[in-house]
Amino acid sequence: MKVFSALSGITFKRYVNDIKKELFRKTIHLCSAFVPFFLSRAFVPTVVFLSCTAVLYAVSEVLRMKGKSVPLISEVTEAAARKRDENRFVLGPLTLVCGIVTAALLWKPAAAAIGIFALAFGDGLASLAGKLFGSVRIPGTSGKTVAGSLTCFTAIFCATYVYSHTSYVALVIAAAGMFTEVLPLRDFDNVLIPVLLGGIAQVLLP
Repeated sequence: MKVFSALSGITFKRYVNDIKKELFRKTIHLCSAFVPFFLSRAFVPTVVFLSCTAVLYAVSEVLRMKGKSVPLISEVTEAAARKRDENRFVLGPLTLVCGIVTAALLWKPAAAAIGIFALAFGDGLASLAGKLFGSVRIPGTSGKTVAGSLTCFTAIFCATYVYSHTSYVALVIAAAGMFTEVLPLRDFDNVLIPVLLGGIAQVLLP
């Protein structure tokens, strides 16, 4: 009985730790929703800043893999790293920036903003909802959950509708975002979601 209680305690602590990490990671995701505002005010400086940040992060990760810690950056990376990222180059922040910058360069401001919002809110909230409420998993998706997918659809629909005021555009983009998020792409959905959904928005927006 004592062994069972101890194991239950360890499992609960691990679950709480996973939730804390997911909250921290998704806070970074959600903060990317501010990027369209900065792009609208200072496009080139914002793109340059994001690109330099990506390069600095990549260098810090290479150094961290070699056992050399970079103040603040390495600490943030370790705090946000998931179990699958242990002892590996953490791609998430790098693909996040790449997706945002690519969408900003490829599409018109409104379309790029929708793609970035879909990444920030849809993908950002999907895995958090999956961790908290995801008891039903979708086969063949590397652990994606029904709760996460529905949250992704709802978040993207709301964000797109608020921004575009067009319900059919919001519906199409939310559906595309949900199906994209379900794909077992690991961190590369950070690139595909803003680029793909931004492209769809550019075609559909008046």
